[in-house]
Amino acid sequence: MAEGTRGWGRRDLLRRGLLAVGGVTLGAGTSEAWRSTQHRLPIAGGPASATVGNGRQDVGIGALEVSWSGRTSQRLVALTFDDGPAPQWTPMVLDTLARHQVPATFFMVGAQARRHADVVRDRLAGHEVGNHSWDHRDLAELDAAEAYDDLRRSHDAIAEATGREPRLLRPPYGHLGGAVLHAAARLDYRLVLWSLQMVERGFPDDPAGHARRIVAEVRPGTIVLGHDVGARRRLVALRGLTDMINGLRQRGYTFVTVSALLRASVASTPTR
Repeated sequence: MAEGTRGWGRRDLLRRGLLAVGGVTLGAGTSEAWRSTQHRLPIAGGPASATVGNGRQDVGIGALEVSWSGRTSQRLVALTFDDGPAPQWTPMVLDTLARHQVPATFFMVGAQARRHADVVRDRLAGHEVGNHSWDHRDLAELDAAEAYDDLRRSHDAIAEATGREPRLLRPPYGHLGGAVLHAAARLDYRLVLWSLQMVERGFPDDPAGHARRIVAEVRPGTIVLGHDVGARRRLVALRGLTDMINGLRQRGYTFVTVSALLRASVASTPTR
């Protein structure tokens, strides 16, 4: 024990970061962070844990991938649309995509899919669907059982509405808690985020300007995040969708679904 510390209690030593715990000496400031963590998060269970404690982890082979973009040098880009379907703007997006023969990936909210199945029925040829939760709750605040129940309910609703089972998951807000990972593994999903987001707030009443911004920032393998429902400001992006498509094609880009992009990424990865 250091000179001058005689007579100090355990609490004093912890506060000053001079106590060895489990063979590890807690440095200055470390002990407070360590102690607060013990109170803040449960070791097993809860939204941060990717396990369900000491029980069997029913997650199949237990492999899970998270993708922000595709790993490819080919000029491929994937357009994605979240939060639908709804009669508000989903038909407009589908009309534009059909007119330009562009495939896209729709990350659907299960409650929306059940409520507005007629909006997408027989209109998804060439497109793919993904799961975006049941009602857009923040899944990172749920434990593993709650996250799984939410996604399972949404999975079934999307499959019923579209005639196809989603194999991709995009959690609301892009929030990845451990419980989300556990639930996604149970459902054999691939987690898909994005590498470029439509930025409607920066281009009020300027669809062409917004389209130019997106076109300029796309790189090979980009996954673009858009929305087919929401606040009216988002119409800036949707009204500029034709300009976006034309601009990217002029730059030599080909539009693909997320799954096609990820398959191309695997095919272009060099082997050792």
